[in-house]
Amino acid sequence: MPDVDIHIGGRTFQVACQEGEESYLHSAAGMLDREAAVLVDQIGRIPEARMLLMAGLMLADRTAASEDKVTELEAALANRDARIAELENRPAPEPEQIEVPVIPPEVTQTFADLAARAETLADLAEEKAQG
Repeated sequence: MPDVDIHIGGRTFQVACQEGEESYLHSAAGMLDREAAVLVDQIGRIPEARMLLMAGLMLADRTAASEDKVTELEAALANRDARIAELENRPAPEPEQIEVPVIPPEVTQTFADLAARAETLADLAEEKAQG
């Protein structure tokens, strides 16, 4: 079991940890040291036990706030998941009936016949006007 030197609040502590856990210990000590540094900056030199207690409480407060936020986000995510599941399980809406008017072929042919007659009449009128 390796012994690791950690620094918190300007003081060095020797702590034993499991093999391979050194980086986690240094990371946790770094968080505690940042909280202790705030205390030392605000209060000055304070007894070791009090500094560690207060820094630990400050971290616990941050952790509790983070846990509350995680709980809130998990609830919001669960609500969204439920809404998505509800929408996915909803039956498909009935297809909307849309009627598109179709012009019967007879009407199209009638218009073509009328156009041809109109052209014929226009040609006759033009001939009479010239003649």
